Amino acid sequence: AQSLGLKLTDSQIRIAVGLRLGCKLCQKHVCSCGKPVDEFGLHGLSCQRSAGRFGRHSILNSIVKQALSSVHVPSVLEPPGLNRTDGKRPDGMTQMPWSKGCPMVWDVTVVDGLAPSRVLRNIEAGDAAEDAETRKERKYQQISDAGYIFQPIAFETQGSCGPSTKTFFKLLWKKLETATTEPRSLTFLRQRISVAIKIGNAASVLGTIRDCDKLEDVYYI
Repeated sequence: AQSLGLKLTDSQIRIAVGLRLGCKLCQKHVCSCGKPVDEFGLHGLSCQRSAGRFGRHSILNSIVKQALSSVHVPSVLEPPGLNRTDGKRPDGMTQMPWSKGCPMVWDVTVVDGLAPSRVLRNIEAGDAAEDAETRKERKYQQISDAGYIFQPIAFETQGSCGPSTKTFFKLLWKKLETATTEPRSLTFLRQRISVAIKIGNAASVLGTIRDCDKLEDVYYI
């Protein structure tokens, strides 16, 4: 399981279960960004200086790239020369046509559905991810107009994904099932994504603590 990226530490499991059940995860403290953190530790999931954002982002892009490779579609991360108007690059691009003779460009994001700005707006699981997909599509409209298929890949910290993301992974699963003759390929893909998000969540919660060498003094056992 460890070689597949599916192994969680005790702290990661504790935080994953606590976030799911709404349990207290830590004592009140001040985040490294200067904002207060309550006993539930949710601030870390939306903090702009979150310690888990970049690692989680990198792992999810690697999962997408590996899945594409398994269906014989080579891809490159952070493709050079394909910038948005603000100079930022997408996360990845296929080096072969994905659909209708066009290569696919994708960009991954994970949004916090429990952030104060989202709680009152979310009606169903996946609403925050769907909004993130819409924002991504607007930002990459110029690339879409240039003849690329843009695919937003948006998840919530609780694991739900947006409708476009769900459609993409269903298509990818069908290709995986054909290429590998493994009917459980979608299950395996979901497991890897789920674990990557949980690891990122744990890193984000832990990252709000200034002195991580003294976690046992802060976290409830």
